[in-house]
Amino acid sequence: MRSVSKKVCLLGDFAVGKTSLLRRFVYNRFDDRYMSTIGVKVSRKTLVLPGMEGEPVELVLLLWDLAGGDRFTNLLESYLRGSAGAILVCDLTRPHTLDALENYIHDLRGASPEAVYVLAANKQDLVPQDAVPQTHLQAFTQRHAIPYTLTSAKTGMNVDTLFRLLGEQLLRPQVMDGGGAR
Repeated sequence: MRSVSKKVCLLGDFAVGKTSLLRRFVYNRFDDRYMSTIGVKVSRKTLVLPGMEGEPVELVLLLWDLAGGDRFTNLLESYLRGSAGAILVCDLTRPHTLDALENYIHDLRGASPEAVYVLAANKQDLVPQDAVPQTHLQAFTQRHAIPYTLTSAKTGMNVDTLFRLLGEQLLRPQVMDGGGAR
């Protein structure tokens, strides 16, 4: 089986659930206490996905959990450099966090133009009806030509699906053969 390593960043404003999604995916744990990420924390998780021509590929994700908000924007470009992909995270209870992702996309494109990304519309468990309308999510993802999924780090809803979706994007032929996305 072929093995491939890819650097992936989790991007979004503070308290959207980046660390919680990562913790749920890597350790299958959730903690209600909010602890702000300072700088960056790197984790690792391996997925086995179907590769080209159907042979399985061991995809090692090097997951960079980046601090959200304005405090670390001067460091963001150096953290993003060399990223093959990103998970953009918005908080469904705070609609402005979706709009804030425009800046993260701009920064990611500047640092790693070949990177692929997916959107996690997080905290689905906290909203009986989406505070962010589906039409807004769809317009955002169509504008950027990216897939999205509704997630809940607390319940685990679609967390594995989210990371597998990104993994499939990372293994697409143009990404595998492309110059800068490793």
